[in-house]
Amino acid sequence: MLILAIDTSARAGSVAVLRDRHLLASVSSLELTPYDNRLFRDIDDLQNRANFAIQDVDVFAVVVGPGSFTGLRIGLTAVKAWAEIYQRPIAAISGLEAIASQAHAKRSQTREPYTVIAPFQDARRGQIFGAIYRRNGPETAKLELVGEENTLSAVEFLALVTRNAGQSAPILISPTPGLLSDVQVQSAGSFGEPWVVEAASPVLAPIIGQLGFDRAERGELVDSLLLDASYVRRTDAESSWKDS
Repeated sequence: MLILAIDTSARAGSVAVLRDRHLLASVSSLELTPYDNRLFRDIDDLQNRANFAIQDVDVFAVVVGPGSFTGLRIGLTAVKAWAEIYQRPIAAISGLEAIASQAHAKRSQTREPYTVIAPFQDARRGQIFGAIYRRNGPETAKLELVGEENTLSAVEFLALVTRNAGQSAPILISPTPGLLSDVQVQSAGSFGEPWVVEAASPVLAPIIGQLGFDRAERGELVDSLLLDASYVRRTDAESSWKDS
C-alpha cells in the first residue's frame, strides 16, 4: 500500500511517502514561505526522491488539525482534489495524535511503563493545543483520546493532565516544549517523581503515514466529501464576528 502523508498544520511542515509502514522518503521545511507556494514544491521533491506519481498513491494521510487555519486548508484542499480525481480514500489524522505516537513508539521499543501521554502544540495568543491519550493495557498498540482536543492556557492544560494522570507521572511531549516552563511543570507534578517534558520531532509526516496505514488496516478511512478540518478553536474571522 503506497501512502502519501501531508502535514501543513504548522510552519514546520512535512510530506512523506510510505510503503505500508516503511518510510520511502520525506521532505520537511521550516520557513516563512506560504504553504500555497511550497507544498507543491515539496511534493515535487518527494516524487523525485521516491520515484512515484500521485496516481500511484493508494491512501492519502493528512493532518486535519489542530493548527493554522490557512495551513490546514491548503493541505486539505490538495488532498481532497487528488482523492476526488483518482478516487482514493483518505486517512484523517490529528497532529496531536502524531505527536503522542512518537512517545508511544519510543516506549514500545524500550518497554518503559506508562499510562497517559499529553501532547501539546503552540496555539498562539498565549494558548496551547493539548490532548490526553491513554493506553489501557501494556499490550495495547492503539492510543485512545480521552475527552476532546482543547485550546487552553498552560496552567489549564497542566490541570487537565493532573486530573487524568491517575497514579503515575504523565508523559508531556511537544515539538515546542518551552511552551511549559519548568516551574509550571514541577508545581503540577504530584506523584513523587518529577514530570518531564519531552521534545517531539516537528517532522510529523512519517508517523502520520504510519497512522494512515493503521487506519486503512482498520477500515477507518473517509472520502473527499467527508474530509474536514478540526480547528479546535474559532478562526480569527469568527472570533471577530462573535465579539462584534
